[in-house]
Amino acid sequence: MYTLLVVDDEPIIIKGIRSFVDFEALSISAVYEASNGEMALESFKEHLPDLVLADINMPKMNGLDFAIAAKAIKPDVKIALVTGYDYFDYALTALKNGIDDYVLKPVSRKDIQETLKKLIEKLNNDQSTSEVSRLVKDIISNSISSEDTGYKSKIQNEIALNISNNEFSLTYLAKQMSLSTSYLSTLFKSLYGTTFQDHMLSIRLDRAKILLLSTEMKVYEIADAVGFDDPNYFSATFKRRFHFSPNQFKEKAKE
Repeated sequence: MYTLLVVDDEPIIIKGIRSFVDFEALSISAVYEASNGEMALESFKEHLPDLVLADINMPKMNGLDFAIAAKAIKPDVKIALVTGYDYFDYALTALKNGIDDYVLKPVSRKDIQETLKKLIEKLNNDQSTSEVSRLVKDIISNSISSEDTGYKSKIQNEIALNISNNEFSLTYLAKQMSLSTSYLSTLFKSLYGTTFQDHMLSIRLDRAKILLLSTEMKVYEIADAVGFDDPNYFSATFKRRFHFSPNQFKEKAKE
């Protein structure tokens, strides 16, 4: 049996999902509700559901930020976002934070039923192969200890909490984890295959793309939301990475 958290700021949407989804057929035994991202995160911490269906546009904390925080708490949770933007599939490929699926508005009973079914299938596949994967990883690689795996979870959590913090640095992270900066630098490279600076830049720019596509935020607001204190530097960095300025990227997506 599985548990599900539904997050939407429109009560009629949640009521509709409760009424037209055959939870029994999906072996979903409990359905929890939340009307904004902050409430959803508190509910998630309390119930640790197996599945999440969340609207991307919500007050207090949007669906993306909530999903990233939830994945940091429970990496194996399966999450689908509901979005009204029919080009979100392009943005989704750029998102590197573990979102499993998405549904385009307006949603139908079939859409929700099939999406939840896919999430459950993915959850079952992951569970059925987890033990084999663990044994294989133990055999072929001893480079990452159980302690290092714990560090990775802590790192992911700190990143999720500090996306908008322009003072977030390797030194800041090392202090939060009670590690030396030099040791953390080496550890980070072994865990992620890249440097802290490059990893953060990729995450922040990918987040910026999503915000450009899913919100009406101004470029300077997005720059601040993803940890850039200089909007001009943000725009230049964005263009260097994606070959379009933020505004050009948004206009091109609309086309």
